Amino acid sequence: MSRVNAGNLRWLWLSLVVLVADQLSKWAALVGLDYARPLELLPMFNLTLLYNTGAAFSFLADHDGWQRWFFVILAMVIVSGLLAWLAFVAIEDRRIKVGIAALLGGAVGNVIDRVAYGHVVDFLDFHWAGWHWPAFNVADAAITIGVILIIWAELRPQRQVSVTND
Repeated sequence: MSRVNAGNLRWLWLSLVVLVADQLSKWAALVGLDYARPLELLPMFNLTLLYNTGAAFSFLADHDGWQRWFFVILAMVIVSGLLAWLAFVAIEDRRIKVGIAALLGGAVGNVIDRVAYGHVVDFLDFHWAGWHWPAFNVADAAITIGVILIIWAELRPQRQVSVTND
């Protein structure tokens, strides 16, 4: 049995920050915005309350509801794997620790929505010349940043500094 790596688990504070920021921002969107009515903040950015019953880019959103629990179960399996990675693998690269923590916070934030509402609450709406990027939320942003950090760390490993005693 492997030993728990407490140094890695200290990064779970970041997961909690992501989760709280995500849930508070979604609550603000739910109470402060009307569904599908954009609130323009900048020429290329609106706050627009939308619900996503699917996954990224509304994947499987047009199905009859089975996807809700599929995505909850899938997310919980992924969260379990990420927690195990953080807890039992010696991770030297801080980018991977931050990436995992961000992924955890974002995944749990979206799972809470699916269980509580049956859909994910999205409200960040970027657009240009009539074209809108799919609306997203803080959890989605954290998941994306987490994945980018992990890929970056894997593609561009930190250089090891060797010390020699000549």
